[in-house]
Amino acid sequence: MSERGYRWDSEDYARHSSAQQEWALELMDKLAMCGQEAVLDIGSGDGKVTALLAARVPRGEVLGIDSSPDMVERARQAYPPELHPNLRFQLGDAREIDFAERFDAVFSNATLHWVRDHRPVLRGAARALKPGGRLLFQMGGRGNARAILAVLEELAREKPWEAWLAGFLCPYGFYGPQEYRAWLAEAGLEARRVELLPKRMRQQGAEGLAAWVRTTWLPYTQAVPAEHREELVVKVVERYLRSHPPAADGMVGVDMVRLEVEALRP
Repeated sequence: MSERGYRWDSEDYARHSSAQQEWALELMDKLAMCGQEAVLDIGSGDGKVTALLAARVPRGEVLGIDSSPDMVERARQAYPPELHPNLRFQLGDAREIDFAERFDAVFSNATLHWVRDHRPVLRGAARALKPGGRLLFQMGGRGNARAILAVLEELAREKPWEAWLAGFLCPYGFYGPQEYRAWLAEAGLEARRVELLPKRMRQQGAEGLAAWVRTTWLPYTQAVPAEHREELVVKVVERYLRSHPPAADGMVGVDMVRLEVEALRP
């Protein structure tokens, strides 16, 4: 779910998205569903989180949308309708949600920082919600992964990376409560809670950190020629570990910031 069509490796993402799944479970608990709701999951990815949502509404339904054909296909294969009758996946852009008062909740985890302009997302979510329906989002917020971004900015000033990354603007929408509250109001949604939450991501050594960079920092890796991408990943990891070495247990920490948004459609 992003501004441009990045080529996601759905298998790789499934292996290296444990932190996103853990945070999704924490977020899901805040929905406090009774079991018969209709839920829209924006950015359903490989389907793991969406399937967990469906398990919580056995008398309801869950629709997952994602802009990656590979992710949608993987989710459909992993969770076929004959085994998950209340769960469906479809290709869809977060900025083009076109449902009318169909859902009791609109949910999104670790997705919407891929979208720069959130206003059409919120307008579509507001239309899709039934009166009294809830919106619950969590995404990268202002200050997210600051140390990793600093490494990428350093490399962008060095050869050979400057040839492809010089002047490269951060493609993510990392926002804070002030602008988000205004956007919710513009969309006709009533903000209940909008806050930045510090999180600590832990990766298994240099290899785990490299897998995370390779899997999720696609705007940067795919900006360079394919034959140089793995070299860029290695350079990012080496540079980051100089100032953020592994802990005694071998785990590498990355400070993250999440923006969590809860709102109602009146």
